[in-house]
Amino acid sequence: MVKSEIRAGRSQRKQKNRNRFLRYLQRDWQLYVLMVLPMLFILIFKFLPYSGLSIAFKDYKVAKGYTGSDWVGFSIFQKVFGKRDFGQAVTNTLLLNILDLVFGFPMPVILALILNEIKNRYFKSVMQTLLYLPHFLSWVIIGGIGYSLFSVSSGVVNVLINNAGHSPVPFLQENTWWLISYVLIGVWQSMGWGTIIYLAAITGVNSELYEAARVDGAGRLKQCIHVTLPCIRSTIVTLLIMNLGKLMGGSFERVYALANAKATEFTTTIPVLVYRWGIESGKFSEATALGLFQSVIGLALVVGADLIAKKLGEDGLI
Repeated sequence: MVKSEIRAGRSQRKQKNRNRFLRYLQRDWQLYVLMVLPMLFILIFKFLPYSGLSIAFKDYKVAKGYTGSDWVGFSIFQKVFGKRDFGQAVTNTLLLNILDLVFGFPMPVILALILNEIKNRYFKSVMQTLLYLPHFLSWVIIGGIGYSLFSVSSGVVNVLINNAGHSPVPFLQENTWWLISYVLIGVWQSMGWGTIIYLAAITGVNSELYEAARVDGAGRLKQCIHVTLPCIRSTIVTLLIMNLGKLMGGSFERVYALANAKATEFTTTIPVLVYRWGIESGKFSEATALGLFQSVIGLALVVGADLIAKKLGEDGLI
């Protein structure tokens, strides 16, 4: 008797949920139609390519295809891990991304705090537009701008330095200077766009908290430290977790646009190595194995950072 009542209750809940969904579908069918194209895009370009991951476990030959190539298990990974370029690529990828995280991650937060203190709306809008603009430029364009500014012989910056009576600085032609220039150019390109999320979070801060802080005698700086930053802490932690997942990734376009024959110590990264093996050399199995390794490590970093954040009392991602 009790079991039958439980089954009847479950069937009633399912029927209510079905009716509710049909009611939403009838009311908002235009929105569901608009979702079709994005969902198809995700399905075709995000989920269907997962079948290609089997190449990492096969001695893939283009002529034989997926099904005809011989299954070799993890021997491809052993081959990849044994290559000298692999160790160099992992080291360079971690170095570049850690420097990006250390110098690039705080900048949008600082910039958002500064922009939030600007009261002149016109000046604030102009500054935001100028700061957002680099995000919409491709790395090919940014690389061209970089070489126009920092080239040893004809770069604008080195021409000014030379006219001032000093020796030109090899910003992009020497390994250490290339590393510094790489990080600074990346910070410049990304910091403006990153402020959008933080500014949106700041607008959600209760104005009564600022009024209470002013009553207690807090100035602008103390209000930022004791009111604004604690209120947007969850947003900062969430974006930090997402950025930690990119430590084993990086931008292929950024490295490739700024690379040159004179500074090669830090230009071999995992995305660049995937391109060299997969596109240039036709080693599709090795390139897929390296890409899969990169994705698994990135997922592990995100999950680990999320668990640590939750233990520290934050909401996390999952």
